[in-house]
Amino acid sequence: MDLISLPVISIALFILIIHSIETLAYAVRLSGARVKLIASGLSLFNMMVIVSRMSNMMQQPFTGGLIDAAPEGHELEVIEGQFRVLIGASTIGTLVGIFLLPTFVALFSRGIIHLSEQGGSVPRLIKLGFKNDLYKRGINHFSKPGRRYLKGINLRSIPKRLFFINMMITAVYTIGVLSALYAAIIVPDRGFAATMASGLINGIATILLTLFIDPKISVMADDVANRKGNYSELKGLSIMMVLSRLFGTVVAQLIFIPGSYYIAWMSQFFVN
Repeated sequence: MDLISLPVISIALFILIIHSIETLAYAVRLSGARVKLIASGLSLFNMMVIVSRMSNMMQQPFTGGLIDAAPEGHELEVIEGQFRVLIGASTIGTLVGIFLLPTFVALFSRGIIHLSEQGGSVPRLIKLGFKNDLYKRGINHFSKPGRRYLKGINLRSIPKRLFFINMMITAVYTIGVLSALYAAIIVPDRGFAATMASGLINGIATILLTLFIDPKISVMADDVANRKGNYSELKGLSIMMVLSRLFGTVVAQLIFIPGSYYIAWMSQFFVN
C-alpha cells in the first residue's frame, strides 16, 4: 500500500479545510467587534465551529478505513506515515486560514451586517448573497497579510501563557482521533476501547478551549464594541491565537506516537 494514496489525499484535503475553517473562526470575533455587532458575530462564530466539529466527526470513519486497508505485518509503519501526512495537512490548513484572515475579517464584517439586517436568518443571508451577487463583490476585498496589517500591534504585550495553553490544546485536538486509532493497532485486544477514547480526548480539549481561551477573547471583543478596549489589542490577540494554533499542529507531530501509547496504556482501565 502506498504512503500517499487517493484516500489519504482525500482525507488530507478534508482536514485541511477543517483547520482552515477553525482558524478563520477567529476572524468572526474581530469582525463582530469591528462593526459593533457582537451577538450577531457570535452566532456566525458558533455556526462555523459547529460545521468544523461536524466535519471532524465525518472524517473519522474514512480515517479508520486506512487501518482496514493497511497491509498485514506493516500496519504500524504504514499508518504512522499516513497519519503524519494528515497531521501535516492540518498545518497547511492553518497556514491557509492565516493567509486568508485579513480577507475574511472584511467579508465577515459585511456578512454580520447583512445577517443582522436579515433578522438572523442564515438561509435568507445565503439567498441574498446569490441574488445580489455579493459573493462576486467579495473578491474585491481580497488582501494579503503583511506589515501593514500588523501596524499598531504589540505582540510583546500578549500573554505568553495563553499562547502556550492554546498551542497545547490545539496539539491534543489535532491528534485526538489519529492517536486513538493508532493505539487500537498497538493493543488490538483493546482496540474498541482505545478508538472510543478519541471522543473523550476531543471533548476535554473543547472544554479547555471554552474555559481558558474563548472567554478572554469574548471579553476583549465586548470591550472593543463598547469602546472600552483597543481594536489593535484584540487583533493582536487573535493573530497570536492563530499562530499558536499553527505551532500546535507542529507540536502534534511530536506527541502523536507518545499520545498513542498513552491511550493504549489507559485503555486497560476501560476494559473489565
